[in-house]
Amino acid sequence: ENIKATFFIVGQWAEKYPDAVKMISEDGHDIANHSYSHLRMGALDKESIKKDLAKCSSILEGLTGRKVDLFRPPYGDYTNNVVAAAREVGHYTIQWNIDSLDWKPGITREEIMNRIKKRLVPGSIILFHNDTPHTASLLPEIIAEIKNNGYSFVPVSQLILRDNFYINHEGKQIKKK
Repeated sequence: ENIKATFFIVGQWAEKYPDAVKMISEDGHDIANHSYSHLRMGALDKESIKKDLAKCSSILEGLTGRKVDLFRPPYGDYTNNVVAAAREVGHYTIQWNIDSLDWKPGITREEIMNRIKKRLVPGSIILFHNDTPHTASLLPEIIAEIKNNGYSFVPVSQLILRDNFYINHEGKQIKKK
């Protein structure tokens, strides 16, 4: 489909599957930080968060030769402290507005499709996971549905604002006037 996406990768996974990380990067997708050890970031102090993020980014950058500056907190667990720690190590904290729930035991293909259809809006970021029962086989349908609604695909790096913005109460970036 010639679509580029953003892959938020856990550092421990990257160490286990370095060739997969290289392949994703070489195919032109964004490689981004999903922490080294997939801990609940909101429960950690700032220095522990920074150390974890730096370790993950170092691994990813070493494998891809590309700078990593996007971070998605595990479990969507973020606080002002998490966002501040990420900024201090040069990362933009990313959330999503559509959780496919593809990771949830027992979820059906139809339930995943319906979640996406109901929530899709301009600028949507859809959360998927690897190693789930339906995601890979369902992607062609999802892509067709999104394209049929007149949307296109860009990696998160091309979607976000990088300066002159603030985050509103819903976690959305708003351009400052």
